Amino acid sequence: MHDSHDPLRSLFREAASAGQSGAGLPPVSVIARRGERARRRRIASVAAACLLVLGGTGAALSTLLPHDSSPTLPATTPSPVPPSPVPTAPGASATPGASTSPGVTTSPPAPPPTTSGPGRSTATSYPPQ
Repeated sequence: MHDSHDPLRSLFREAASAGQSGAGLPPVSVIARRGERARRRRIASVAAACLLVLGGTGAALSTLLPHDSSPTLPATTPSPVPPSPVPTAPGASATPGASTSPGVTTSPPAPPPTTSGPGRSTATSYPPQ
């Protein structure tokens, strides 16, 4: 068959000429917007992948590392608890500085030491214990 009488070839030529006349490049602003959108999507996907990797690594480390089962101690030592007062027996007199335990006696606190120098006399007082 001859090329000029081939119906399929003539149809392709007509389609190519119609497409060529209607084809044109979009404006530069449209192309730039498409590029920016693709760049933003790429950055967002890389950031999401990094977050997933970090989260997965943290989860894996928390399950694989040994856990310390001992209780956590406080940062400071607790202050001592003052002893509770001992109830006195009826008829017994409670005097300051005296102990209510049988057989144990305490003496009153000693007076504070005084220091004296040439022309001065100072007394240092300590709180009662």
